[in-house]
Amino acid sequence: MTGAVRAEAALSRALAKSAQRGRSAESLTDHLAATLTAAGELAARVGRITVVEGAVGRSFWPAVRWAAVSHDAGKVADGFQKMITGRAPTWGQRHEVLSLGFLPLLIDDEALRRWVAFGVLTHHRALVPSADGTGKLSIGQLYGHGGLPLADFRARIGAVDPAIVAELHRWLAATAATAGLPAAAGPSAAAGPQLPDLDVVAAAHTLLDETLRYWEEQGWTGVDHDLTAILLQGAVTLADHLSSAHGTLHGDQPIGPALAARLVGEFTAAGRQLHRHQRQAGDVSGHLLLRAPTGTGKTEASLLWAAAQVADLAATLGGVPRVFYTLPYLASINAMARRLGALLGDDDLIGVSHSRAASYHLAAAICAEDEPTDDIPDGIRDDERRVAAARKAVSRAAATRLFRETVRVSTPYQLLRGALAGPVHAGIVLDSANSVFILDELHAYEPVRLGYILATAQLWERLGGRVAVLSATLPTALAELFGAAMRAPVHQVSAEPGCVPQRHRIGVRDHTLTSPDAVDEMRDRLVAGEAVLVVANNVAQAQQLYDELSSDAHRRHEGDGVADAAILLHSRFKRGDRSRIERRIINRYGTRAATAAGRRRGGLVVATQVVEVSLDVDFDVLFTSAAPLEALLQRFGRVNRLGARPPADAIVHPAAYGPRRADRSGRDYADGVYPREPVEAGWRILCDHDGQPVDEIQAGGWLDEVYATAWGQAWRADVERERRRFHDEFLSFTEPYADRSPLADRFDELFDGTEAILQEDLGDYESALQLADHKAAGRLLADDFLIPMPAYAARLARLDRKLGVRVVDGVYDDEYGLTKVNAVEGERYRLGEVF
Repeated sequence: MTGAVRAEAALSRALAKSAQRGRSAESLTDHLAATLTAAGELAARVGRITVVEGAVGRSFWPAVRWAAVSHDAGKVADGFQKMITGRAPTWGQRHEVLSLGFLPLLIDDEALRRWVAFGVLTHHRALVPSADGTGKLSIGQLYGHGGLPLADFRARIGAVDPAIVAELHRWLAATAATAGLPAAAGPSAAAGPQLPDLDVVAAAHTLLDETLRYWEEQGWTGVDHDLTAILLQGAVTLADHLSSAHGTLHGDQPIGPALAARLVGEFTAAGRQLHRHQRQAGDVSGHLLLRAPTGTGKTEASLLWAAAQVADLAATLGGVPRVFYTLPYLASINAMARRLGALLGDDDLIGVSHSRAASYHLAAAICAEDEPTDDIPDGIRDDERRVAAARKAVSRAAATRLFRETVRVSTPYQLLRGALAGPVHAGIVLDSANSVFILDELHAYEPVRLGYILATAQLWERLGGRVAVLSATLPTALAELFGAAMRAPVHQVSAEPGCVPQRHRIGVRDHTLTSPDAVDEMRDRLVAGEAVLVVANNVAQAQQLYDELSSDAHRRHEGDGVADAAILLHSRFKRGDRSRIERRIINRYGTRAATAAGRRRGGLVVATQVVEVSLDVDFDVLFTSAAPLEALLQRFGRVNRLGARPPADAIVHPAAYGPRRADRSGRDYADGVYPREPVEAGWRILCDHDGQPVDEIQAGGWLDEVYATAWGQAWRADVERERRRFHDEFLSFTEPYADRSPLADRFDELFDGTEAILQEDLGDYESALQLADHKAAGRLLADDFLIPMPAYAARLARLDRKLGVRVVDGVYDDEYGLTKVNAVEGERYRLGEVF
């Protein structure tokens, strides 16, 4: 190992990790050396972080590397060694506290030693408790906030072999010297000379007291000390996790000048030219706001921009900038990951980071029986194939959680989790430094989430990052908010009028989507053999329309893939069923499906909002309920997607308005989902353009009309308020080493719903868990039974503590999804309230 020094005989028997799951035990010095190596790899990849220089100058990475090589030194305690080798049930003390005792004779510089002490102390748990006192016991609480008498402290730590301490101290000094770390000037700085007497327990007691007193007396009032503390913790914990997992980091960024040249070459070879907005995006140095309709090469434009930023950042700060491509929906993330993998020539270069990333990798790993992969041999049972694929998927998702890949596709909310910081999430903050962020399809009409994303974009900029916002439907109000949030200028680039053909023609109706007249019109288009897309605002309406129309679709297309002639898609399907449904839709209605089949196929898909930006599909006609104008323009994009035909009908029906049960504000919502005001404003605009083709460039002006209303002014104030609130509550880091775990529940309430299995699936779920001997792989296989539900619906479920899953008593059908959840003590969940 780089920088490692051979351990002497007694020390070589000290362990850091016990044997587990086929891995042999790991010696303490091997683990410390591996962690030091991982810290060096992180430093090489992240590069110079300018925001920390006011706090530690250029000593940030030396502090990280010192903390990495010494973080587990306290594991030499007899109590820990007996516990890890099974000679005692538990030790009950914190090894990181004893690790402090090695630092005073190793590091002369007091300020550097203090930062190293913070890095060592906080790599597993908080230094002090949260403001409300909840969460795990902190280091301060466990050791009397530094006030524990030395005799009591010594009694708790127990015996420590002075011979092993001396050997480890010499090993640390020699390893640090080999690695070029700044150290003490005395004889302990090199291996060989006689080590002065070292009472490691007393030294740990003193340094712990000094560190806690510094926290209490000095606080984090220095320039950028708060963020430096989080970054230090993130670097040390990430290096520790990498070494423990024997993981590696990708050291190259495939999105760079070579990719830009390749894209230009491919366009030229195909007889095409880059659009002006694509060339302009590639010329930008700094933040970008790009407006470009679907079909005008928005993704390629963003990659040309990202390639330029990667080159700029690498030249200025060194390192290997990471590129994050974020999208709001899981299915669209999966599709983008596949697209980028094909573009870069290797799926393994792309990390997928969302709440179901392992499920994505599982779906990618399971092949048809006639398509064996190298690591899942042909000729084995289907169960064995699935278990092997699940193990592979878990391993791949775990590697992404350790930030392996330099290109990652994600939801914005996975990146926002860095706001929780602490030992679990501080690595996200570190990985954000000097990175490039592409935010595709932000939803302006969700002010709370938009405010949080803008606050986090400010943090990314503070960390040296570059941010691009892309959208086919982006109001000027959002552009202004983004510009105001960033310190550096935001360069705006827009597609030219006429760069995309007119693909849609607006038709408005005076009756709702579920009315008999609407159903009759849909039926006529089905009978004519067209591919019909119906988008309802909620699940209940989608199920009702599918029930009324599916038989017509089956009759019309009997003998032509009858099983797929009518398909229902919404968010209340089991995970496994939804994946299969999406594949069926792509196979029949995908933009490449007509070429493969030799002709376009008709049929019916009834869906909810999940279809808006998740599937690359092409229909002949759209019927939809009114929704916010941005959402409608996205739905329009599923029809005549390539613009190869004359403008296709996009027929919009008025929504029904009323209060929503889960909302106590008394406000009205469109079909129980969207706020009334923006939906009505968009509806009036559509009525003014009834019968006219849609100019997608000029449609941006329609959005500006919506956001110029009184609702739009209130929306703007809401976004600003939520941006400030998220900064103040989550991103100010005024007490970076306090326990932040209570924030996690609040965060999850904002972004996550819940998931549950049906009572009738309980046995199958448990069997799937036991199918694989690898716990995580078994749970992944069992996850196919999970059904998403809104967070408030959790009260309708019971928690099975043995299996760790919520269970509901509901009615489910493979074709219709979840149709009913039976009442629990008077509670009722209505499918019409959420999409």
